[in-house]
Amino acid sequence: MDLDVSVLNYFALHNSEKEPDETFNYGRGKIEALAAVIEGIVITISGIYIFYSAIEKLLHEHPTVYLKESILVMLISLIITAALVIFLNYVAKKTSSMLILSDALNYNTDLYSIGAILLALDIITFTNFQMIDSVLGIAIAAYIIYSAYGLIKEGILVLMDVAMPKETVDQIKTIIEENPNITSYHQLLTRCSGKDAFVSAHLVFNISTSLFEAHRVCDTIEDKIKQIDDGFTWNLVLHPDPYDDSAMHITEE
Repeated sequence: MDLDVSVLNYFALHNSEKEPDETFNYGRGKIEALAAVIEGIVITISGIYIFYSAIEKLLHEHPTVYLKESILVMLISLIITAALVIFLNYVAKKTSSMLILSDALNYNTDLYSIGAILLALDIITFTNFQMIDSVLGIAIAAYIIYSAYGLIKEGILVLMDVAMPKETVDQIKTIIEENPNITSYHQLLTRCSGKDAFVSAHLVFNISTSLFEAHRVCDTIEDKIKQIDDGFTWNLVLHPDPYDDSAMHITEE
């Protein structure tokens, strides 16, 4: 299942990086969010299956066999998965890719699961307490479903054009407010789509400010906003206003 999800993520990531064209003017970045939702659903299904298997084993008391072989396999899996999680988290931090971060979460869930399985196998080996396998299986299933919920929620929020994190929006506001040429601003809108960050705002200048000067100030503000996170491709639309027309926009709405 992990292999299938990772293959899906590969094709989603490959397509999300394509340049904007006549059909997709803003690019295909939201493919990452869509793939994250699908991955979350797949993880949820696996969690439900593990929960069902644990309950079924608890009721029918199937003994765990091939303990030594199982412990060896899980130790190998633990080492490989830990290395993969470390690498995926490194790439996710470097690229700010939601899809890679979701894949890292998927394998991180596996890591905790493997640890719990090893614990259960050791307890069974030394105490023959077979019930622990089902108990930890239920706990693993609950953790998997909980993790998947967060992944699905984040993907849906991106698909719905949720605003950028409050910390980032506050930084943008500070940059605008610190510029002495700006008297006020309104209609500050933000969203993300893959590696693309979209920001638009109306900046109010003194009525005597020339178009050239207003354009220069907008360029300065754009340059500072882009420095907030160089992992994003920033798409900025700053509209200079000679007066505060925010009340007019509210009336129109």
